[in-house]
Amino acid sequence: MSQKVSTYFKSFNILRSARTATVWHRNQTDIFHCGEITAKMTTICVWALLVLLACPVDPFRTLYNDRKDPGPNQDQTDPKDYHQDARRREEGKCRRCCDPGEDTPHQYSSQNYPPYQIVPQINITLLKGEKGDIGDRGPYGKSGRAGQMGPPGHTGMKGSKGSMGLPGESCKSYFAAFSVARKKGLHSNDYYQTLVFDTELVNLYGHFNMFTGKFYCYVPGIYYFSLNVHTWNQKETYLHVMHNEREVVILYAQPSDRSIMQSQSLMLELERDDQVWVRLFKGERENAIFSDDFDTYITFNGHLIKSKNEL
Repeated sequence: MSQKVSTYFKSFNILRSARTATVWHRNQTDIFHCGEITAKMTTICVWALLVLLACPVDPFRTLYNDRKDPGPNQDQTDPKDYHQDARRREEGKCRRCCDPGEDTPHQYSSQNYPPYQIVPQINITLLKGEKGDIGDRGPYGKSGRAGQMGPPGHTGMKGSKGSMGLPGESCKSYFAAFSVARKKGLHSNDYYQTLVFDTELVNLYGHFNMFTGKFYCYVPGIYYFSLNVHTWNQKETYLHVMHNEREVVILYAQPSDRSIMQSQSLMLELERDDQVWVRLFKGERENAIFSDDFDTYITFNGHLIKSKNEL
């Protein structure tokens, strides 16, 4: 009997020790879970504070602590009554006058504000009419600054050959020439004598006057002249080729037993209406040129070399 009691007590102690250990383990587990829950609650509180700070607060809403004499039916108060009470409390203070659901303050009631109207949106494309006429062209604007020259473009294709133009004026050629002769001899006198010719060999366009014995220039330019005479035996030969009234060259031969042919040539640049002629010197001494009716001994020639328009 005593052995059974002893065994019973030993078993009871063992069970009590196991229960004590189980309770202690449970207490440790509960403490650990409580710590986790506390950390989570702390995190939630922090986030709640951040959300409250970030959200705007209605400046016209009266805090719960500021309310006076809260009634038993405070939670069932009508929002319109609440706003009217708030307007009464906020009268005389600086506030906005455009809050929704509120009447216009009395200090602004004298001003006539246009009422708000809802304007319907109309699709203009559905009401589009016909295209109008082109308007008048507007005035030209001011010219801008000249830009920089661009790079040269590519060479274009060769065009087709054009039509032949109208014929131009023909090239004008100018001519003047004469050749005259004398078949009678001439002796000097007390005055100068113009050598007049009686035979016309060539007289182009009649520029040499046979009556006056002078060549008249009608085509300005450079001319060539030549004079040929036959001297008289034992007599002097003394003549001048004249340009207008100026002595240009002399043809001279001394007295001799034999008669000879004597000549002179020159070129002159003439203007229009200039005159070229031959003059026999006056008779300070015996002066003569020889000729007869059978042969021609005295000749005077001239022609245009180049006109002034071609120089």
